[in-house]
Amino acid sequence: MTVPSRVAAVRILTRSALRALPLLWLAALPADVFAEPTTGTNIFAPLSTHAEAIQRLAAFVLWISGAIFFIVFGLIVVALVRFRRRPGDDDAEPPQIYGSRQVEVAWTVVPVLIVIVLGMTTARTIFQLQDRPRPEGALEVIAIGRQWWWEFRYPKLGIVTANELHVPVSDTAHPAPTFLTLLSGDVAHSFWVPRLAGKTDLIPNKVNSTWIDPRQPGLYLGQCAEYCGTQHAKMLLRVYVQTREDFNKWAASQREAAVAAAGVTAGRRVFETTACLNCHTVRGTIGNGRYGPDLTHLMSRETIAAGAVPNTPLALRAWLKSPEHLKPGVLMPAMQLDDARLDSLVAYLRSLQ
Repeated sequence: MTVPSRVAAVRILTRSALRALPLLWLAALPADVFAEPTTGTNIFAPLSTHAEAIQRLAAFVLWISGAIFFIVFGLIVVALVRFRRRPGDDDAEPPQIYGSRQVEVAWTVVPVLIVIVLGMTTARTIFQLQDRPRPEGALEVIAIGRQWWWEFRYPKLGIVTANELHVPVSDTAHPAPTFLTLLSGDVAHSFWVPRLAGKTDLIPNKVNSTWIDPRQPGLYLGQCAEYCGTQHAKMLLRVYVQTREDFNKWAASQREAAVAAAGVTAGRRVFETTACLNCHTVRGTIGNGRYGPDLTHLMSRETIAAGAVPNTPLALRAWLKSPEHLKPGVLMPAMQLDDARLDSLVAYLRSLQ
Protein backbone atom coordinates (compact mmCIF):
# COMPACT_ATOMS: atom_id res chain seq x y z
CA MET A 1 0.00 0.00 0.00
CA THR A 2 1.36 3.39 -0.95
CA VAL A 3 1.84 6.18 1.61
CA PRO A 4 -1.10 8.26 0.31
CA SER A 5 -3.32 5.18 0.48
CA ARG A 6 -2.25 4.54 4.07
CA VAL A 7 -2.96 8.14 5.00
CA ALA A 8 -6.40 7.96 3.40
CA ALA A 9 -7.16 4.73 5.25
CA VAL A 10 -6.10 6.26 8.58
CA ARG A 11 -8.33 9.28 7.93
CA ILE A 12 -11.33 7.05 7.17
CA LEU A 13 -10.78 5.01 10.34
CA THR A 14 -10.36 8.16 12.42
CA ARG A 15 -13.57 9.69 11.10
CA SER A 16 -15.44 6.43 11.76
CA ALA A 17 -14.15 6.29 15.33
CA LEU A 18 -15.12 9.90 16.00
CA ARG A 19 -18.59 9.33 14.64
CA ALA A 20 -18.98 6.32 16.92
CA LEU A 21 -18.07 8.23 20.09
CA PRO A 22 -21.59 9.61 20.76
CA LEU A 23 -22.91 6.04 20.66
CA LEU A 24 -20.60 4.73 23.40
CA TRP A 25 -23.24 5.53 26.01
CA LEU A 26 -25.22 2.57 24.69
CA ALA A 27 -22.68 0.18 26.18
CA ALA A 28 -23.34 1.60 29.64
CA LEU A 29 -27.08 0.97 29.52
CA PRO A 30 -28.63 -2.03 31.29
CA ALA A 31 -28.95 -5.11 29.13
CA ASP A 32 -32.75 -5.13 29.40
CA VAL A 33 -33.26 -1.60 28.03
CA PHE A 34 -33.85 -2.87 24.52
CA ALA A 35 -35.25 -6.25 25.53
CA GLU A 36 -38.37 -7.17 23.61
CA PRO A 37 -41.52 -6.65 25.67
CA THR A 38 -43.44 -9.71 26.71
CA THR A 39 -46.13 -8.85 24.20
CA GLY A 40 -43.53 -8.37 21.44
CA THR A 41 -44.12 -8.51 17.69
CA ASN A 42 -45.05 -12.15 17.17
CA ILE A 43 -47.42 -12.23 14.20
CA PHE A 44 -48.44 -15.78 15.16
CA ALA A 45 -49.89 -14.68 18.50
CA PRO A 46 -52.60 -12.12 17.68
CA LEU A 47 -54.44 -10.42 20.51
CA SER A 48 -57.13 -8.47 18.65
CA THR A 49 -59.99 -9.28 16.29
CA HIS A 50 -58.26 -7.52 13.40
CA ALA A 51 -55.02 -9.50 13.73
CA GLU A 52 -56.84 -12.78 14.34
CA ALA A 53 -58.84 -12.44 11.12
CA ILE A 54 -55.63 -11.89 9.16
CA GLN A 55 -53.93 -14.84 10.85
CA ARG A 56 -56.85 -17.17 10.04
CA LEU A 57 -56.72 -16.13 6.39
CA ALA A 58 -52.93 -16.55 6.28
CA ALA A 59 -53.16 -20.00 7.87
CA PHE A 60 -55.86 -21.07 5.39
CA VAL A 61 -53.77 -19.91 2.43
CA LEU A 62 -50.69 -21.62 3.91
CA TRP A 63 -52.50 -24.95 4.28
CA ILE A 64 -53.72 -24.88 0.68
CA SER A 65 -50.33 -23.79 -0.66
CA GLY A 66 -48.62 -26.46 1.45
CA ALA A 67 -50.95 -29.16 0.14
CA ILE A 68 -50.26 -28.11 -3.46
CA PHE A 69 -46.52 -28.11 -2.78
CA PHE A 70 -46.47 -31.60 -1.28
CA ILE A 71 -48.67 -33.04 -4.06
CA VAL A 72 -46.48 -31.58 -6.80
CA PHE A 73 -43.27 -32.47 -4.99
CA GLY A 74 -44.55 -36.01 -4.36
CA LEU A 75 -45.39 -36.51 -8.02
CA ILE A 76 -41.91 -35.28 -8.99
CA VAL A 77 -40.31 -37.75 -6.57
CA VAL A 78 -42.46 -40.59 -7.90
CA ALA A 79 -41.51 -39.73 -11.48
CA LEU A 80 -37.80 -39.54 -10.60
CA VAL A 81 -37.84 -42.87 -8.79
CA ARG A 82 -40.16 -44.86 -11.03
CA PHE A 83 -38.92 -43.69 -14.38
CA ARG A 84 -35.23 -43.28 -13.61
CA ARG A 85 -32.70 -44.76 -15.96
CA ARG A 86 -31.66 -48.27 -14.94
CA PRO A 87 -28.71 -50.44 -15.98
CA GLY A 88 -29.46 -52.26 -19.21
CA ASP A 89 -31.97 -49.74 -20.50
CA ASP A 90 -31.63 -48.91 -24.16
CA ASP A 91 -31.54 -45.33 -25.38
CA ALA A 92 -34.81 -45.62 -27.23
CA GLU A 93 -37.35 -42.87 -26.68
CA PRO A 94 -40.14 -44.04 -24.35
CA PRO A 95 -43.72 -44.26 -25.63
CA GLN A 96 -45.23 -40.81 -26.17
CA ILE A 97 -48.81 -40.21 -25.12
CA TYR A 98 -50.56 -37.12 -26.45
CA GLY A 99 -53.81 -35.79 -25.15
CA SER A 100 -55.75 -36.77 -22.05
CA ARG A 101 -59.05 -34.99 -21.65
CA GLN A 102 -59.38 -36.08 -18.03
CA VAL A 103 -55.94 -34.70 -17.08
CA GLU A 104 -56.46 -31.44 -18.97
CA VAL A 105 -59.86 -30.89 -17.36
CA ALA A 106 -58.40 -31.67 -13.92
CA TRP A 107 -55.44 -29.26 -14.12
CA THR A 108 -57.73 -26.54 -15.43
CA VAL A 109 -60.74 -26.93 -13.14
CA VAL A 110 -58.86 -27.59 -9.88
CA PRO A 111 -56.64 -24.45 -10.05
CA VAL A 112 -59.64 -22.32 -11.03
CA LEU A 113 -61.59 -23.63 -8.02
CA ILE A 114 -58.63 -22.99 -5.73
CA VAL A 115 -58.29 -19.40 -6.98
CA ILE A 116 -62.03 -18.80 -6.54
CA VAL A 117 -61.95 -20.14 -2.97
CA LEU A 118 -58.91 -18.07 -2.04
CA GLY A 119 -60.36 -14.96 -3.67
CA MET A 120 -63.71 -15.28 -1.92
CA THR A 121 -62.08 -15.97 1.45
CA THR A 122 -59.82 -12.96 1.06
CA ALA A 123 -62.73 -10.73 0.03
CA ARG A 124 -64.76 -11.89 3.04
CA THR A 125 -61.88 -11.02 5.39
CA ILE A 126 -61.41 -7.60 3.77
CA PHE A 127 -65.11 -6.73 4.11
CA GLN A 128 -65.15 -8.06 7.66
CA LEU A 129 -62.33 -5.70 8.64
CA GLN A 130 -63.26 -2.65 6.60
CA ASP A 131 -66.99 -2.70 7.39
CA ARG A 132 -66.56 -2.94 11.15
CA PRO A 133 -69.26 -0.68 12.68
CA ARG A 134 -67.94 2.08 14.94
CA PRO A 135 -69.63 1.90 18.35
CA GLU A 136 -70.62 5.13 20.04
CA GLY A 137 -68.00 4.85 22.80
CA ALA A 138 -65.06 4.00 20.51
CA LEU A 139 -61.82 5.91 20.96
CA GLU A 140 -60.84 8.04 17.97
CA VAL A 141 -57.18 8.72 17.18
CA ILE A 142 -55.59 10.53 14.25
CA ALA A 143 -52.21 9.01 13.38
CA ILE A 144 -49.95 11.14 11.17
CA GLY A 145 -46.82 9.63 9.67
CA ARG A 146 -43.86 11.95 9.31
CA GLN A 147 -40.19 11.58 8.46
CA TRP A 148 -39.40 9.74 10.69
CA TRP A 149 -41.79 9.70 13.62
CA TRP A 150 -45.45 9.28 14.48
CA GLU A 151 -47.84 11.96 15.66
CA PHE A 152 -50.97 10.86 17.55
CA ARG A 153 -53.90 13.18 18.09
CA TYR A 154 -56.93 12.42 20.25
CA PRO A 155 -59.45 14.99 18.93
CA LYS A 156 -62.17 14.31 21.53
CA LEU A 157 -59.69 14.32 24.41
CA GLY A 158 -57.56 17.30 23.36
CA ILE A 159 -54.32 15.29 23.49
CA VAL A 160 -51.34 15.43 21.14
CA THR A 161 -48.42 13.06 21.64
CA ALA A 162 -45.75 11.29 19.60
CA ASN A 163 -44.52 7.76 18.85
CA GLU A 164 -46.27 6.13 21.84
CA LEU A 165 -49.95 5.35 21.35
CA HIS A 166 -52.05 4.75 24.48
CA VAL A 167 -55.38 2.93 24.14
CA PRO A 168 -57.76 1.20 26.57
CA VAL A 169 -58.07 -2.56 26.67
CA SER A 170 -61.13 -3.97 24.89
CA ASP A 171 -62.37 -7.16 26.52
CA THR A 172 -65.52 -9.04 25.59
CA ALA A 173 -67.41 -7.71 28.61
CA HIS A 174 -66.51 -4.08 27.88
CA PRO A 175 -65.62 -3.71 24.17
CA ALA A 176 -63.69 -0.51 23.53
CA PRO A 177 -62.18 -0.55 20.04
CA THR A 178 -59.86 2.21 18.88
CA PHE A 179 -60.41 3.62 15.39
CA LEU A 180 -57.44 5.28 13.76
CA THR A 181 -57.58 7.82 10.95
CA LEU A 182 -54.29 7.53 9.04
CA LEU A 183 -52.72 10.56 7.37
CA SER A 184 -49.30 11.36 5.95
CA GLY A 185 -47.47 14.62 6.48
CA ASP A 186 -44.93 14.05 3.72
CA VAL A 187 -44.34 10.71 1.94
CA ALA A 188 -45.95 7.26 2.00
CA HIS A 189 -45.79 5.42 5.33
CA SER A 190 -47.47 2.28 6.68
CA PHE A 191 -48.97 1.64 10.12
CA TRP A 192 -48.25 -1.87 11.36
CA VAL A 193 -48.56 -3.37 14.83
CA PRO A 194 -48.28 -7.13 14.11
CA ARG A 195 -50.19 -8.44 17.13
CA LEU A 196 -53.01 -5.90 16.81
CA ALA A 197 -53.65 -5.20 13.13
CA GLY A 198 -52.46 -5.66 9.58
CA LYS A 199 -50.57 -3.07 7.56
CA THR A 200 -52.42 0.01 6.39
CA ASP A 201 -50.69 2.65 4.27
CA LEU A 202 -50.62 6.36 5.00
CA ILE A 203 -50.71 8.12 1.63
CA PRO A 204 -50.21 11.86 1.06
CA ASN A 205 -53.51 13.64 0.29
CA LYS A 206 -55.52 10.51 1.07
CA VAL A 207 -57.37 9.46 4.23
CA ASN A 208 -57.10 5.81 5.27
CA SER A 209 -58.32 4.15 8.42
CA THR A 210 -57.90 1.05 10.54
CA TRP A 211 -58.96 -0.17 13.97
CA ILE A 212 -57.72 -2.28 16.86
CA ASP A 213 -59.42 -3.87 19.86
CA PRO A 214 -56.59 -5.33 21.99
CA ARG A 215 -57.86 -7.73 24.64
CA GLN A 216 -54.81 -7.83 26.90
CA PRO A 217 -52.97 -4.94 28.59
CA GLY A 218 -49.31 -4.57 27.73
CA LEU A 219 -46.82 -3.02 25.36
CA TYR A 220 -47.10 -3.85 21.66
CA LEU A 221 -44.37 -2.88 19.23
CA GLY A 222 -45.01 -1.60 15.73
CA GLN A 223 -43.11 -0.32 12.74
CA CYS A 224 -43.51 1.76 9.63
CA ALA A 225 -43.82 -0.95 6.98
CA GLU A 226 -43.43 1.25 3.89
CA TYR A 227 -40.00 2.53 2.85
CA CYS A 228 -40.12 6.26 3.54
CA GLY A 229 -36.52 7.41 3.41
CA THR A 230 -33.19 7.16 5.18
CA GLN A 231 -34.51 6.38 8.66
CA HIS A 232 -37.43 4.15 7.67
CA ALA A 233 -36.00 1.32 9.80
CA LYS A 234 -36.02 3.56 12.88
CA MET A 235 -39.56 4.83 12.50
CA LEU A 236 -40.83 2.68 15.34
CA LEU A 237 -44.02 2.97 17.36
CA ARG A 238 -45.16 1.63 20.70
CA VAL A 239 -48.77 0.87 21.61
CA TYR A 240 -49.55 0.84 25.33
CA VAL A 241 -52.76 -1.03 26.07
CA GLN A 242 -54.03 -0.03 29.50
CA THR A 243 -56.96 -0.75 31.72
CA ARG A 244 -59.71 1.85 31.46
CA GLU A 245 -58.71 3.33 34.81
CA ASP A 246 -55.04 3.64 33.86
CA PHE A 247 -55.92 5.07 30.47
CA ASN A 248 -58.13 7.73 32.02
CA LYS A 249 -55.30 8.70 34.39
CA TRP A 250 -52.88 8.95 31.49
CA ALA A 251 -55.33 11.05 29.46
CA ALA A 252 -55.93 13.42 32.38
CA SER A 253 -52.20 13.98 32.86
CA GLN A 254 -51.66 14.54 29.14
CA ARG A 255 -54.29 17.29 29.04
CA GLU A 256 -52.41 19.35 31.60
CA ALA A 257 -50.03 22.10 30.55
CA ALA A 258 -46.32 21.87 31.27
CA VAL A 259 -45.43 22.77 34.85
CA ALA A 260 -42.80 25.51 35.05
CA ALA A 261 -40.31 24.29 37.67
CA ALA A 262 -38.41 27.06 39.42
CA GLY A 263 -34.99 25.51 38.97
CA VAL A 264 -35.10 25.14 35.18
CA THR A 265 -35.85 28.68 34.05
CA ALA A 266 -32.46 28.89 32.34
CA GLY A 267 -33.26 25.83 30.28
CA ARG A 268 -36.68 27.15 29.38
CA ARG A 269 -35.02 30.36 28.21
CA VAL A 270 -32.72 28.29 25.98
CA PHE A 271 -35.75 26.50 24.51
CA GLU A 272 -37.57 29.76 23.83
CA THR A 273 -34.59 31.56 22.32
CA THR A 274 -33.38 28.89 19.89
CA ALA A 275 -34.87 27.21 16.84
CA CYS A 276 -36.43 24.53 19.10
CA LEU A 277 -39.71 26.44 19.34
CA ASN A 278 -40.00 26.65 15.55
CA CYS A 279 -40.66 22.91 15.38
CA HIS A 280 -41.87 21.86 18.84
CA THR A 281 -44.76 22.72 21.11
CA VAL A 282 -44.65 22.96 24.89
CA ARG A 283 -48.05 24.05 26.14
CA GLY A 284 -47.76 26.96 28.52
CA THR A 285 -44.81 28.48 26.63
CA ILE A 286 -44.47 30.47 23.43
CA GLY A 287 -43.38 27.29 21.64
CA ASN A 288 -46.15 26.20 19.28
CA GLY A 289 -44.28 24.48 16.44
CA ARG A 290 -46.02 21.69 14.57
CA TYR A 291 -43.18 20.26 12.50
CA GLY A 292 -41.68 18.17 15.31
CA PRO A 293 -43.17 16.16 18.21
CA ASP A 294 -45.12 17.88 20.97
CA LEU A 295 -42.79 18.00 23.99
CA THR A 296 -45.28 19.07 26.66
CA HIS A 297 -45.04 15.68 28.39
CA LEU A 298 -41.78 14.45 26.93
CA MET A 299 -40.71 12.60 30.06
CA SER A 300 -43.89 10.52 30.11
CA ARG A 301 -42.45 8.63 27.12
CA GLU A 302 -40.03 5.75 27.46
CA THR A 303 -38.15 6.48 24.24
CA ILE A 304 -37.08 9.37 22.05
CA ALA A 305 -36.26 9.63 18.33
CA ALA A 306 -39.28 7.44 17.44
CA GLY A 307 -38.15 4.55 19.58
CA ALA A 308 -34.53 4.65 18.40
CA VAL A 309 -33.07 5.31 21.87
CA PRO A 310 -34.35 5.14 25.47
CA ASN A 311 -35.46 8.35 27.12
CA THR A 312 -32.63 8.71 29.65
CA PRO A 313 -30.70 11.87 30.62
CA LEU A 314 -27.56 10.62 28.89
CA ALA A 315 -29.39 9.64 25.71
CA LEU A 316 -31.38 12.89 25.66
CA ARG A 317 -28.19 14.94 25.96
CA ALA A 318 -26.52 12.97 23.16
CA TRP A 319 -29.63 13.43 21.00
CA LEU A 320 -29.72 17.20 21.53
CA LYS A 321 -26.00 17.59 20.99
CA SER A 322 -25.85 15.69 17.71
CA PRO A 323 -29.05 14.07 16.38
CA GLU A 324 -27.25 13.07 13.17
CA HIS A 325 -24.97 10.68 15.06
CA LEU A 326 -27.83 8.75 16.62
CA LYS A 327 -30.14 8.85 13.61
CA PRO A 328 -28.28 9.70 10.37
CA GLY A 329 -30.40 11.72 7.99
CA VAL A 330 -32.72 13.00 10.73
CA LEU A 331 -34.30 16.35 9.92
CA MET A 332 -33.68 17.75 13.41
CA PRO A 333 -30.63 20.06 13.28
CA ALA A 334 -27.93 20.31 15.93
CA MET A 335 -28.33 23.58 17.86
CA GLN A 336 -24.56 23.99 18.40
CA LEU A 337 -25.05 24.74 22.11
CA ASP A 338 -22.16 24.98 24.55
CA ASP A 339 -22.09 22.53 27.45
CA ALA A 340 -23.66 24.92 29.96
CA ARG A 341 -26.65 25.79 27.76
CA LEU A 342 -27.01 22.16 26.68
CA ASP A 343 -27.15 20.98 30.30
CA SER A 344 -29.73 23.67 31.10
CA LEU A 345 -31.89 22.59 28.16
CA VAL A 346 -31.66 18.93 29.18
CA ALA A 347 -32.69 19.83 32.74
CA TYR A 348 -35.68 21.77 31.43
CA LEU A 349 -36.84 19.00 29.13
CA ARG A 350 -36.40 16.49 31.95
CA SER A 351 -38.91 18.52 33.96
CA LEU A 352 -41.65 18.09 31.34
CA GLN A 353 -43.56 15.30 33.02
